[in-house]
Amino acid sequence: MPGRLSNKVALITGSSRGIGRATALAFAKEGAALIGVHYASNADAAHATVREIEALGAKAVAINADLRKGKEAAEGLWEQFRAAATAATGEHGLDILVNNAGVAPAIPLAQTSEAVFDEIMTINLKAPFFLIQAVADHIRDNGRIINISTGFTRVAAPTHPAYAASKGALETLTLALAPEFGRRGITVNAVMPGVTETDMNADWITIPEARAGAEAMSVFSRVGHVSDVADIIAFVASHDARWTTGQALDATGGARL
Repeated sequence: MPGRLSNKVALITGSSRGIGRATALAFAKEGAALIGVHYASNADAAHATVREIEALGAKAVAINADLRKGKEAAEGLWEQFRAAATAATGEHGLDILVNNAGVAPAIPLAQTSEAVFDEIMTINLKAPFFLIQAVADHIRDNGRIINISTGFTRVAAPTHPAYAASKGALETLTLALAPEFGRRGITVNAVMPGVTETDMNADWITIPEARAGAEAMSVFSRVGHVSDVADIIAFVASHDARWTTGQALDATGGARL
């Protein structure tokens, strides 16, 4: 039976590890034809992810871009992927864009420097904005744009004010762009993960007291797995989610309900 993403071409930023990697593998399992695995610095992880995707029967390509460079990086990322897609499939069209790459330093208001603030906003908001701009004329009708947000836009996070603000803006961008892309049947949605077992959280999630607090946030009394979030992203990317756009889908495991 064909997968829900059969023959689709996808580009996923920050997909060498964590939620991005799990999403790439979920797309491959659903029959995607080609997946762009973007990474910032860990080339080994990116190429390992490419091999895992190829073992599932899909094509994949690793693409390096430093999203701290904002618009320049976004445009360069698209041009690299466009060339790779043309070489692999004979076409440069895109079906699914997932803006997953992000940084989430735990820095309270008083300790947030302008440089740190600018870096968070550039990676989490500016780069996705200009990547969407770059692919806008190339994403195929009935395509998908999926922005990865955070449950911190719904639950107060005084330890991460700049991060939460950047993702809140990303959700507003999602809403603003939905009508423009809707004319071509393209949906624009956000997915909001909660506390998830990833490398990003590895420094604190293993501390028993911290883990217990994170588990207590969810109505399921556990920390999320990357597959929990990736499966939701795969659903949003599929034809099954064709009638949902401009939304932020909660993938926090019912945090603090």
